Amino acid sequence: MPLTICTWNINSVRIRLDIVRAAVEQLRPDVLCLQETKCQDDKFPLNAIRDMGFPHIALNGQKGWHGVATFSRRPFVKVEKGDFCGKGDARHIAVTLAPEAALGKPLTVHNFYVPAGGDIPDPELNPKFAHKLAFLDELTAWAPLLRDAGDADSHAVLVGDLNIAPLETDVWNHKQLLSVVSHTPIEVDKLTTLQAAGAWVDVMRNFVPPQEKLFTWWSYRSPDHTVNDRGRRLDHVWASRTLAPSAGAMTVLKDARSWEKPSDHVPVALTFG
Repeated sequence: MPLTICTWNINSVRIRLDIVRAAVEQLRPDVLCLQETKCQDDKFPLNAIRDMGFPHIALNGQKGWHGVATFSRRPFVKVEKGDFCGKGDARHIAVTLAPEAALGKPLTVHNFYVPAGGDIPDPELNPKFAHKLAFLDELTAWAPLLRDAGDADSHAVLVGDLNIAPLETDVWNHKQLLSVVSHTPIEVDKLTTLQAAGAWVDVMRNFVPPQEKLFTWWSYRSPDHTVNDRGRRLDHVWASRTLAPSAGAMTVLKDARSWEKPSDHVPVALTFG
């Protein structure tokens, strides 16, 4: 049975429940991964999420900042949370679906919210940028992630707001953004190293070739993002080599950027199987 996984940085789930509902109605995901929920676990709108058809909910939230959440129509057999850089930030949650609930093998879905990194691309001058680089280094060496990516008897997916646009075509202007956080060479190198460490496949680029533009984020600072289309691809879906060949369809819901009270990110949905 096919499985659709959707990832979206929602930028405060309680403020944007209506557009979450609208995206679910349009995309019909089996698994929905949200980032930047900005909501403590005991304040989460669980009834609203269940009403959308997700009885299985895994939360990792904190007050006012960060936060990730994964909802599923199919049951979990395991939920894990990673803590990186010793900060206690809510930036990761992983759920594992049993073979009968997934694609014939156990499937682990890692949901990440990588630090944005501030505005100055210098770790000596900007602690937020230093944190981002250290976070990526820890991920690259994190044993559970490497285990899940390399297990031939299971499937794994890594999704989320990784806050890096690695390819020249992942930004509206490569040359102008080389010194802008999210597209600097050091960030791109670290993300590429992370991807290679787990032999992850960037399955979004199976559907839009690397030579073509692909964006998932448009700044709130732009009066009308549709006029100049100055976007970046900050949201990603990576699959393990066992799963990647079954990727059959992708939707980047660009219209969501124009909805009422939008996030600056849009949902990305991949169907496997």
